[in-house]
Amino acid sequence: MKTPLGTKHIAILATDGFEQSELEQPMQALEKAGARVSIISPQADEIHGMHHDEKGDAFATDIRLDLADPSDFDALVLPGGLANPDTLRAMPEAVDFVRDFALRGKPIAAICHGPWLLIEAGLVDGRRLTSWPAIQTDIRNAGGEWVDEEVVVDHQLITSRQPDDIPAFNGKMIEIFAKDFHAPLGTGAVPPQDG
Repeated sequence: MKTPLGTKHIAILATDGFEQSELEQPMQALEKAGARVSIISPQADEIHGMHHDEKGDAFATDIRLDLADPSDFDALVLPGGLANPDTLRAMPEAVDFVRDFALRGKPIAAICHGPWLLIEAGLVDGRRLTSWPAIQTDIRNAGGEWVDEEVVVDHQLITSRQPDDIPAFNGKMIEIFAKDFHAPLGTGAVPPQDG
């Protein structure tokens, strides 16, 4: 069986209120492609998903956000849901975590309301992307070009609109995550220097 992500370690950043299918299905697809996947969260122990407006399941977290180092990962996934990215975008450490991936030239996949974190991290200016339609004005106001497509790739940034887009999102995410990127994502970005 071909495992295009066999050497990759992928981070999924989430907190309570994530849309369960947007975390669970990409995680399963990444693992099936051979990646090691870690759920990063401000909460230790577990976080709870949602099925639209119904409570979903609990998922064990692997690494607490304040102990997670973007240099330990090859790519980042940002699931949506309404509460999850809204909570995270108000946390400077979560925004810095996302921005660090971009500055290191690592790919980021965001779905539904997940692009709110891209906006907060200053990563959408001049980029073409999609999202849950209700936040298209937020993307445009941040300088992004919003399009109504199931999956959009702009350099190492992969975005999708909603749970129905997950099959296309997963396919493009695996394809892009299998590549090696080195160019920072963001205007005037300077890659962080390790140690």
